[in-house]
Amino acid sequence: MDINNIPAEKFQFATRTDLYHDSKFETKPVSYFQGAFRRFCKNKGAVVGGVVITILVLFAIIAPFFTPFQPVYYDMVYAYVTPKAKLFANSNIDFWDGCRVKNTSKVGYLKDLALAKETGREVIKNGEYTISEDGSNYTYRYDTYYGVGFGKYKIISPEEFNDIQRYQNETGRQVLYPVVKFSDRPTLEKNKYDANIYYKVENPNVSTLRPKLDKNGDIIPNYWTYEEGDFSGLMAEYNSLRIEGENGFEKDGKQHYYVYGRKVDGGIEVRAEYYEYYIYQHNEVLKDGIKEPLFLFGTTQTGKDIFACLAYGARFSFIFATVVAIANFIVGVIWGSISGYFGGKIDLFMERIAEILGAIPTIIVITLLKYHMGTASQVLVLFIAFFLTGWIGMAGRTRMQFYRFKNQEYVLAARTLGARDARIMFKHIFPNGLGTIVTSFALVIPGMIYSETSFTYLGIINLEAGNITSVGTLIAAGQQSIMANAGYVAFFPCMFLVLMMLSFNLFGNGLRDAFNPSLRGTED
Repeated sequence: MDINNIPAEKFQFATRTDLYHDSKFETKPVSYFQGAFRRFCKNKGAVVGGVVITILVLFAIIAPFFTPFQPVYYDMVYAYVTPKAKLFANSNIDFWDGCRVKNTSKVGYLKDLALAKETGREVIKNGEYTISEDGSNYTYRYDTYYGVGFGKYKIISPEEFNDIQRYQNETGRQVLYPVVKFSDRPTLEKNKYDANIYYKVENPNVSTLRPKLDKNGDIIPNYWTYEEGDFSGLMAEYNSLRIEGENGFEKDGKQHYYVYGRKVDGGIEVRAEYYEYYIYQHNEVLKDGIKEPLFLFGTTQTGKDIFACLAYGARFSFIFATVVAIANFIVGVIWGSISGYFGGKIDLFMERIAEILGAIPTIIVITLLKYHMGTASQVLVLFIAFFLTGWIGMAGRTRMQFYRFKNQEYVLAARTLGARDARIMFKHIFPNGLGTIVTSFALVIPGMIYSETSFTYLGIINLEAGNITSVGTLIAAGQQSIMANAGYVAFFPCMFLVLMMLSFNLFGNGLRDAFNPSLRGTED
């Protein structure tokens, strides 16, 4: 058919009802951030990273409220005790039970066995052990909490002696045990004041003391006792003391009593089981909320609770890194926007300043600040050092995005319509470069934490003041603990750092894709 000569009969009039219009969209409009959130949720790795970050942040915020310990707390007696949880403490599962595998000689085994028999505690877990073929080596799970035993003889005041008696009578928990007469103790100085040696030994003059056993193979106690009628004489000679209300025991038809203390210069010398003495001190004397020695992540070489130190250290790291990142973000975005948008001499001048500051190593900045600021807070020194140069990276990325988008058609159209520079910069250009900028911001936080951890690990910055500590300080302590067969000291802070760095990288990649304008509309 010739389209230039269409017959008239081919045409017909149309009625109003025959007109067709575009149908109305039934779906709701999706905003920029709603679309970004949908794209982010499709990235499974980023979602997992976000969940892990949330858990770590909640741990840093909440965990300090669930532990009675603080970073300033330490107890050298309980140094390098292993992690212990109540759930596994009394189970037969060799996990998180406060024990460690111990390989020792028969003498070492007998010492632990003697302590277990006197206190009634499972120093040797379940009493189970194995012996090597030649009989020289004993292997068993050793309870690091009960195994402390009595330590050295302790000198306490008469008032504390009486208060412990009251505590024992009220609670039924035994803190003080009978002492050994001074003349019956081993000869060497290091053994003479060892309160764990309550038994007779084969040779008291040697360094390694072997317990003396009776015919049945049992430990023979060497407690200081006296007959009922000789109490006054012993008081004059030895200044011995006994627990009020102690019934004693009958021997050869006469009543005998145990001696629980010896008066010395400065107070009363006693044998106090440290586990019970610890409970008495914190519940009756200090009243600091610590009910018993229970360290969920174990302790360091100075007896600091790793769980508390990690929780407070993580809280400080997140707060510090977030504050520094926000400050660097604000300064970097403003600096980079001006430099990239106006270009020319302004850009040249601003870039030279950024290059000069960026060429100065952070460690030199910290050293100079510590030298000139004297006794100022180490936290302030660290903040200033990170702030002086930390914004440069953010400024460079922002500048790059502005150079990329400032000559686009929509920017030229906005300028033609009379839009002001500030509106063009932050209404048109900045949102299009937001993906890269937000990703950079998300990665600044773990970068700051990693840098702070590195400086505290190396000892350049010392944050051990008050209730402030650092993950890096814990890792440094963990490095020393490897030789002491206490790898858990380094394991927990290192695991925290690894999870945080990996999660933030996954999370940052997800944010980059979510805020990428070129991906808008691809989520469906």
